[in-house]
Amino acid sequence: MLARVSPAELQQALGSLHALSESQWSIAKKSKDVTVWRRASQEFSGFLYKAEGSVAETPQRVMDHIRPGARRLHWDRMLTSLEILQTLDQGCCVVRYTTAGQLWNIISPREFVDFSCTSEYQRGLLSCGVSVEHDEQRAGLVRGFNHPCGWFCVPAQDSDLSVLTGYIQTELRGMLPQPAVDTAMASGLLHFYSDLRRALNT
Repeated sequence: MLARVSPAELQQALGSLHALSESQWSIAKKSKDVTVWRRASQEFSGFLYKAEGSVAETPQRVMDHIRPGARRLHWDRMLTSLEILQTLDQGCCVVRYTTAGQLWNIISPREFVDFSCTSEYQRGLLSCGVSVEHDEQRAGLVRGFNHPCGWFCVPAQDSDLSVLTGYIQTELRGMLPQPAVDTAMASGLLHFYSDLRRALNT
C-alpha cells in the first residue's frame, strides 16, 4: 500500500539543504522576527523555501507541536484534517492530511500522504517528511506531493530561545499561476510561526 522510505536517506537529504550557504538563497518575504527565502528546487520545477525564526520554548516542546498528531491539527490554520495511517518504529509514521484553500480558493484544498520521522539533531530535534504513494484518495481533492521537507529546532546560543528552521518544497499540482503559489507559500510560512507561538503560549 505504501512505498518504503529510508529515514537515514531522508535525514541526509534535509542535512544537505541545511548546509546550503546564505548566498544560495534570495529573500521571498520577511516579517519582524521571521525570514522566508527561496531558491529553485532540484526536485521539481518549483521553489524550495527556507524559513527561520526564534521561538520562546525548548526544542522538545516545539517539536511536540510540529510533529504529526492531534496537537498539530488544533493550532495549524492550514490543516483541515490529519490522520495517522501507520505508526512505525524510530519515531516514524505515515500521515494523511488535508490543507485549506488559499487566496480566495485560487489554490483549492489539497491532500497529502507523507512519511514523517522525528529524530535527535545536534542539541535539538529534526522532524522531516516526504510524500509517498497511496492509492486511496478523497474525492474532490487534488493530491499534492512534498519533496523532502523538514524542521530543525535547536537551542539558541546564550538565550532561552530555540531557533526553528524549516525547508519546504511542495508540489501543489494542478493548473496554478506561479505568482499565486509563491505568495501562498511565503505567507503561509509566516503564519505558521505566529500560529505556533500562539499555541505554545496557551
